[in-house]
Amino acid sequence: MTGVLEPLGLSLRVATIAVLLSCLIGVPLAWLLARFPFRGRDLVSVVILIPMVLPPTVLGYYLLLIIGRSGPIGRLSEALGMGRLVFTPTAAVIAASVASFPFLVRTAQAGFEQVDRVYEEAARTLGRGELRIFFTVAVPLAWRGIVAGIALSFARAMGEFGATLMVAGNIPGDTRTASVAIYDAVQAFRLNDAHILSLALSVVSGLILLAITRVGRGSGW
Repeated sequence: MTGVLEPLGLSLRVATIAVLLSCLIGVPLAWLLARFPFRGRDLVSVVILIPMVLPPTVLGYYLLLIIGRSGPIGRLSEALGMGRLVFTPTAAVIAASVASFPFLVRTAQAGFEQVDRVYEEAARTLGRGELRIFFTVAVPLAWRGIVAGIALSFARAMGEFGATLMVAGNIPGDTRTASVAIYDAVQAFRLNDAHILSLALSVVSGLILLAITRVGRGSGW
């Protein structure tokens, strides 16, 4: 049973950290894209959304070029004494973050776009700065879109497989996430483990979809 719970626990930790990191950058970026026209905005949107359409192996290959020992971030990490990034839990978090980031940004952006600009303009006339407007006006009014984005991002991070396998590998107890463990169990004909892990991921995904539906309707629990 440990061989089943361990990968599931790792996936939960990886997905949680990935979503927290995505929120720090993604929510402000979503507001910026929704509210402030700037040169190159369409290009930024395309770059953000690319991980949604790239094959996981291609995404994993690009990540290897960046965070691998010969890549710029990989070399920087070793130069700073942080050690290598590939084939570590950190690499799994990076892969999950990159794969799930577009879901958070796009959904949160749609949430901000549904908020009437008049509230933000009213706050500006009262002398509030953009940062204060973001936290006290924009985020509270767009919370449903943000929560839905977080849920979708978490679900994507939980199910990440291809890029994770390429940059983090399949190290038991270290980088073997639930999705990778399912693949490994099927390859080894340990179908009972595969059934349990698949069911667990299905339940988590179902609960997330239920939460999104509830939030979208504005219903209570």
